[in-house]
Amino acid sequence: ERFHKALDALLATDDGEIGLSFGPESERPELHYGHLVGESAPMHRLYKMLERVARTDSTCLITGESGTGKENAAATIHSLSPRGGQSNVPVNCGAIPSELVESHFFGHKRGAFTGAVSDKDGVFVTAHEGTLFLDEVGELELSMQVKLLRAIQTGEVQPVGSDKTRKTDVRILAATNRDLDQEMADGNFREDLFYRLAVIPLRMPPLRERSDDIPLLVRHFADVFNARTPAPVRGISKTALDALCAYEWPGNVRELRAMLERMIVLADDEVLGVEDLPLKVRSAVGLETDEAIDPWGSPELPEGGLKLAEAVDH
Repeated sequence: ERFHKALDALLATDDGEIGLSFGPESERPELHYGHLVGESAPMHRLYKMLERVARTDSTCLITGESGTGKENAAATIHSLSPRGGQSNVPVNCGAIPSELVESHFFGHKRGAFTGAVSDKDGVFVTAHEGTLFLDEVGELELSMQVKLLRAIQTGEVQPVGSDKTRKTDVRILAATNRDLDQEMADGNFREDLFYRLAVIPLRMPPLRERSDDIPLLVRHFADVFNARTPAPVRGISKTALDALCAYEWPGNVRELRAMLERMIVLADDEVLGVEDLPLKVRSAVGLETDEAIDPWGSPELPEGGLKLAEAVDH
């Protein structure tokens, strides 16, 4: 015990006090439904809402800033629902080339277009009797919004190149980080589709509204990344943890996860300290900074350039 206390004092990198310990002996945060971490009041309100939504087959529109966990919320709804034993099919609407969106959703017949060498089912058929999660639904073009609305209302899809329809039974969950009220006002999103999707609206709280959960998230992600790292860290100093709690987190939980992974991978000591924080975090919370030693800073290229292989080795 005396050895560990002395070691803690030696390893503390800024204020001499460890704010949070990692490792098997530390208390692990509870994972709600296997997808979500948080014990704050906004998260408990969210959990109750997820349970209620899961009981029904109503469409649900999940809104929130990027990185708040909209896909995790959709996965939670699916796992708690009567359809939990069936397929949960996520689709990123913004990642599909516009000329292939209809085929991706509804399928196609062989020869319907160049490259259609065989019949193919769309995601509506793939998700039959399960859940179809339409992520970034605000990215769909107006022409596709009309066809999506019809498919949701009728429960039928018509593959590209076919004159026949197919019945499907899917539960629709959708998500967006766009302001759909503004998109409708600008003529970029159909009101009829919005009201069909938003039968149950669900808002994901941004991380700055639940800063009490940051220590739980830090410990959870540290456990995940320590398991992959040859030299795991044992904790984080109180000053560094306080800085993470005070930061506004424009990228929310996704930003915290990525930041903590980099901090653990690049750490020189077993306890994360202020010097391990990115310059933008230290500046935002009013900690003294030194750009000359900032490990997160942008590199400068010499005038004569450099050799890529040598730079990577270095």
